[in-house]
Order: sequence, then structure tokens, then C-alpha cells
Amino acid sequence: MTADSTHPALCEQRWFEDFHVGERFPLPSRTITEALFAAFQLASGDNHPSHYDVEYCRAHGSPGLLAHGFQVLIQTAAGAGLWPHMVEDSMKGFIEQRSRFLRPVHAGDTLRCLLEVSELVPGRTTGVLAMRSTVLNQRGELVMDGEQRYLLKRRPPPLAS
Repeated sequence: MTADSTHPALCEQRWFEDFHVGERFPLPSRTITEALFAAFQLASGDNHPSHYDVEYCRAHGSPGLLAHGFQVLIQTAAGAGLWPHMVEDSMKGFIEQRSRFLRPVHAGDTLRCLLEVSELVPGRTTGVLAMRSTVLNQRGELVMDGEQRYLLKRRPPPLAS
């Protein structure tokens, strides 16, 4: 378990071999507020009125601000949960992601996100762990699905005595 005085370990260190297909990592739910829309617009530079002008949205048939797909995608950041704390010593990198946006997300929607191990591809000293990412709204409708891939170290051999 990695720990220091500034960042105590939240859970046991895990290596590629310690994960199994089907293992689930739920993320905290989040209501997508207008403040989050403003923060996303500031960070992304996206200036389309569908993401910041309520009257524009209503004039175009939307009940309110429409979330950009990337704004929905970032809700699946593994760092929002415990998973990255499990791989502090084994994580080599976040190497790939893909996603599909299936339904609109509006200001006021509450999203529930889940990461689930979907594939483990072992290598000699590392392995690729794939996680399916899903986002459901407050009505239980799937609004986004995708996949994230991480390169993890395999468990180091025991030290010789």
C-alpha cells in the first residue's frame, strides 16, 4: 500500500493480475448544474450557444442547456472514484478511450456512472485493462457508453532472500 504523510493510502495497492472481468467501480452521482456548464465552457473554450444560452436552447426545442458530449464523458473519469488509488504503483498510463453519446443530457440531469472491467490483455511485464464506461440519467436511461484502456504493471517478482 503506497502512503506518505501528505497522501495516506485509501486502499490496498493492486496490480494487473489482481483485477477480474466483471469487477465494477461505481462513481459518485452528479447533478449537472449550470455552474458545471460554465466551468466546462471556460475549460474547453466551446462557445456554441446550445451549451450556455437557455433561450437559444428553448428556441431550438431543447428544455434547457444541452451538455457537450465531452462534458458527459468527463463524468466517467476514474479519478472520481477509488480505482486510481488502487493502482498508484502499477499504473503506467491511460492509453485509449472511446465513447458513444446516446441521449441528450440537460442542465439539472443527475448522472450515475459506472466503470466495469471488460477485458484483461496480459503482456510480459504489463497488461492492458479495459473498462466499459456507462452513464445513466436519473430516469435510468443510458446516455453514454464507451471504453477506457489502461496500461498496468504486472506484480513484481518477490525479492530473493
